[in-house]
Amino acid sequence: MNYFKNCALELKSLVGENNILLNEPMKNHIYFKVGGPADIMVIPDTIEKVISVVNYCRDKDIPYFIIGNGSNLLVKDGGLRGVVIKLTELKDITVEGEIITAQCGAELKNVSKAALDNYLTGFEFACGIPGSIGGAIFMNAGAYDGEMSYVTDKVVVLDNDGKILEVQRDDLELGYRTSVIMKKGYVVLSVILKLKKGEHVTIDSRIKDLTKKREDRQPLEYPSAGSTFKRPEGYFTGKLIQDLGLKGTSIGGAAVSEKHAGFIINKGNATAKDILDLIEHVQKTVKESYGVDLHPEVRIIGEDLS
Repeated sequence: MNYFKNCALELKSLVGENNILLNEPMKNHIYFKVGGPADIMVIPDTIEKVISVVNYCRDKDIPYFIIGNGSNLLVKDGGLRGVVIKLTELKDITVEGEIITAQCGAELKNVSKAALDNYLTGFEFACGIPGSIGGAIFMNAGAYDGEMSYVTDKVVVLDNDGKILEVQRDDLELGYRTSVIMKKGYVVLSVILKLKKGEHVTIDSRIKDLTKKREDRQPLEYPSAGSTFKRPEGYFTGKLIQDLGLKGTSIGGAAVSEKHAGFIINKGNATAKDILDLIEHVQKTVKESYGVDLHPEVRIIGEDLS
């Protein structure tokens, strides 16, 4: 731990004392509200500081994890060793004509509002996705017949050699919940979207309609990470789970949502292990009954309690 305290001192010189947290509970930073402590959390407030911290960790061979606002993360109860770099302070959004440029930590709902305010259509699908645009492009997030691949022009990333690259849309390898960014471990710095001019009243109406659908169908009153599982080809995950009578199934403080079987929720006192055990139970039951493999859509990181 002394080694990491020394690292923390060096990191403070790069990003400032107020941007460093030690032994920080990850449950305070992810939507599931579970997870043990991170040795060091760094919250840079400029792109230059992000690059400095990443390069520092690489040079020192210190493990690091990039997170946005934690909407699609499950951190295990033992927490994270090394450095967590949280990018939520990088949230500038600029609009020029039909082009929106958003820093990696900009929330999707705010990018959607910027599009609405500038009469731009194409991004309505993202209005209710509770994530950052960096995380959204990382996994090619989508909803309601839209996804990031449809609207992304290019992405500015930090590559594994510490170089800043502009990756064009055709080179992003955007597939179902995947991208070249995920495959190669790039760090997203900003995302450039190309939208189209539209009618304000039509865009606003679509946003309101999608917001109502989300509120009606999803268990937003409980902590969760959204859809727990990826959609297996040829099936709807929620229906598979619902048809097996698994709605409401609980392990500890974790439960399959009564409102939407595709969501595992934290009823208020869950541990990460509760959630992981319930994920495993659902996977096993679906596999035994239908022969279908369910793969988590939520990103699982960290260590178990020893």
